Amino acid sequence: MKLYDFAPAPNPRRVRIFLAEKGITLPMVQVNLRANEQFAPAFRAVNADCTVPVLELDDGARIADVLAICVYFEALQPDPPLMGVGVQDRANVAAWQRRVERDGFLAVVEAFRNATPGFKGRALPGPDDYEQIPALAERGRARLGKFFGMMNACLADREFVAGKQYSIADITALVTVDFAGWIKLGIPGDCSHLRRWYDMVSARPSAKA
Repeated sequence: MKLYDFAPAPNPRRVRIFLAEKGITLPMVQVNLRANEQFAPAFRAVNADCTVPVLELDDGARIADVLAICVYFEALQPDPPLMGVGVQDRANVAAWQRRVERDGFLAVVEAFRNATPGFKGRALPGPDDYEQIPALAERGRARLGKFFGMMNACLADREFVAGKQYSIADITALVTVDFAGWIKLGIPGDCSHLRRWYDMVSARPSAKA
């Protein structure tokens, strides 16, 4: 079993943090996205979508999606639970994970890929070319501002994003806040609850994965 990774990229980092929380170590194969190695024939044979992370199992089967990889390891090693315990808690964690990804992480992706010169003609990940749309970059930044406010309100009465326990929703939120730094947006000064949470989860050893 091995994980195709690119250490600087936000999406593979989400998986690495998840694995670190589980205490799971895997061989890593670095795919240099900055050198466009994801488009080389050798990697296209691994993942035709030209993205990382990709988990390759011992039988050669591959899983090429952040959440799907995490689901696999949650089932393989349930403790510590990172996707909830019991039916209601699992549903709650799933809902928060989806909300953080949609309203936060994807907003940063929208802003970053539609404004960064290095992504000219590559505004969407994957094998196909799409032109940048500057208005989407501005929209992404506006969405992120609202996301920070929403998260601050959410964390006013709870320790972690989905409640009392650290979960995959916290992992996605942490990576989102750090990713926002790539577009020079940080936690607003009036978001004290979000800042308290961020300082706490950033101090976990897994955050360095």
